[in-house]
Amino acid sequence: MHMNTLISITLSMIMLFSFSSCKRITQIGGEQNSVSSRTEITSYATPSERVNPYVPENAEPKLKSEANGNVLYADFEDNNSADAFIELLRTESVTVNMHDYGNFEKVGDLGHTLPRNDTQITTEPGDVILYQGNQITIYYDVNTWSFTKLAHINISQSDLKAFLGEGNVAVTFSLG
Repeated sequence: MHMNTLISITLSMIMLFSFSSCKRITQIGGEQNSVSSRTEITSYATPSERVNPYVPENAEPKLKSEANGNVLYADFEDNNSADAFIELLRTESVTVNMHDYGNFEKVGDLGHTLPRNDTQITTEPGDVILYQGNQITIYYDVNTWSFTKLAHINISQSDLKAFLGEGNVAVTFSLG
């Protein structure tokens, strides 16, 4: 009988330690959060599907723009167009061949259609804009029209023009 009690206690201890390891503690914004490992997050791509697996899914993603051997980062806007762009960039980087238009922007076909949230705005240098739902623009000067703002690069006009260069440019967008 003593052996059965010992086995029961041992099994109980194993089960107790097994169940207690089903939770992990994460530190987010100064608060400790308990997250069950069985919680399934279906709105994000898996790390193996993401272009940059080093960007945590719960981190505020940045828009990474690469052109002419240089890199710039932008803060995303808070709208479902930007959210859709983020989800696209979680699975693939997107290279857009851009050309000058109107001496105030570089524009090119995104190759994908994103939801539109057009509002009448005046752009400023560094604005990354969705136009017609399927074109992306980077403004290096001002323009007023009905657009969807996706992100903003905090950079001077002269530095942005140097980044984009003269004439056509291929810009690769990803998460950074």
